[in-house]
Amino acid sequence: MNKLVTLVLALIGSVPSGAVIAQTDYPNKSVRLIVAVAPGGGIDTASRMVAEGLRPILGQSFVIENHGGAAGNIGAGMVFNATPDGYTLLGSSLTPITIANLLYKGLNFDPAGFEPVGVMSHTPNVLLVRQNFPAKTVPELLEYLKANPGKVTYASAGVGTAAQLTAELFMRITGTKLVHVPYKGTAPSLTDLVGGHVDITFAQIAASIDLHRENKARILATATHKRLEYLPGIPTLAEAGVPGAESDTWNAISAPPKTPAPILEKLNNAINDVLTSPKVQSRFREMYVLPGGGNLEAVRKYVKDETVRWGGVVRAAGIGTGGDASRQ
Repeated sequence: MNKLVTLVLALIGSVPSGAVIAQTDYPNKSVRLIVAVAPGGGIDTASRMVAEGLRPILGQSFVIENHGGAAGNIGAGMVFNATPDGYTLLGSSLTPITIANLLYKGLNFDPAGFEPVGVMSHTPNVLLVRQNFPAKTVPELLEYLKANPGKVTYASAGVGTAAQLTAELFMRITGTKLVHVPYKGTAPSLTDLVGGHVDITFAQIAASIDLHRENKARILATATHKRLEYLPGIPTLAEAGVPGAESDTWNAISAPPKTPAPILEKLNNAINDVLTSPKVQSRFREMYVLPGGGNLEAVRKYVKDETVRWGGVVRAAGIGTGGDASRQ
């Protein structure tokens, strides 16, 4: 009898738990990808491209649900508080998964608690000025700013966006002072820049290059580590005398806290397969976007480093709104 009991217990112990079984056949149903912005724009486009590529690799549909508003905090909160089983994921910019807690109060999530799964894309940022702005180069701009402190305006797509963070970084490095004019999105900020209502901005290359080519605005420099192949005549900010001001607009897919490691690994591998496909790389190139990628360790390190970097900028500039996240 004792031998029989021992055998039964051993057999029971060898049967995988429900959680393990669920992980090994993941995904066995469609996956929700909550995109924390309204339809259209870089984050939404990248999320849809990745979702489309994941379906044949993982054998299930990845269904896009747009939940924009509150600077991405609404969508982020939905995913953070979802069951950590890999069936609810977040597509977002850097802010909700890095520095949202420094910018807003009343969050129902902790940016540091997300499980980064994959960086989808990077879009280079550029220093763009209105067409009739007096300065034609970055050295001339610095001279003008120092001669006119607090008189030059810069546009951003809102508090905590890449445009504002890059401008604050630029001011800290150069010792200059710009006046912030926030907008509710990139499009209206560029409309007012072209119209001459604001002076400069740090915008995504994809939104700026046609304005530059059509002589509606001027790109003075790129916030990149090296010159862009499609703008070979435009210097980087470092080349123009402002080292350390590199910046891009990136977005990522993240999972809720405590999502099992095998699921994260499987998703990360699949996302990397999508990003290295010729179709996606060709489409990204058309959009002036660079593919992301990297294994889980590299992705986690990147998100952590960006959190430290931009968190330092936010604290030094004192740009946290302290506003209610649900009302932004």
